[in-house]
Amino acid sequence: MTTETEIRLARETGPAQRVATLAAPVLEGMGFRLVRVRMSGSTLQIMAERPDGSFTIEDCEAVSRAISPILDVEDVIPSRYHLEVSSPGIDRPLVRPSDFEAWAGHEAKIEMAVPAAGRKRFRGKLEGYEGGEVRLFIENPEGASKEPVLIGVPFADIADAKLVMTDQLIEAARSRQTPKGYGDGAEIDEDQISQQRSEDNG
Repeated sequence: MTTETEIRLARETGPAQRVATLAAPVLEGMGFRLVRVRMSGSTLQIMAERPDGSFTIEDCEAVSRAISPILDVEDVIPSRYHLEVSSPGIDRPLVRPSDFEAWAGHEAKIEMAVPAAGRKRFRGKLEGYEGGEVRLFIENPEGASKEPVLIGVPFADIADAKLVMTDQLIEAARSRQTPKGYGDGAEIDEDQISQQRSEDNG
């Protein structure tokens, strides 16, 4: 059973939404979790990871081979498309309450689908997640004090959220990487898999 902190903020629409619906249970059965699905022109990007945030070349190959036949059979995308499987990267999207908890202390940008306190965009240092809200420290909007203000925005009302690239984040991401893990935003697609594996073995 999925706990509250592992519920994904699904913002896909159209074909991407259909792909996400098909891919999520397949990934879960393989020990991965879906981050997001995006269609960009003729490129279909599926972003995934293991619960610990790692994602190896072998993982990427396994995901691509498992999902490709399903998409072909279901004919989700009738036109020609290019499947690209990638890791979340360092300045990763934040799509689950657990993401906001795991990256507490780091800076993030949040865009709201529904305004909070009259604003749709927030940027600040994450404090975590509590009671259905993402909590972060932002600059004092009144400008009366240099001390940051702790606010909470409803997780369900977030349209998009991602980490902001900083030296601190890069160092933290590197310390979490496993050997051969993709945590730097590397993208592997079906055409690259065999070539990458040959380079590794060489």
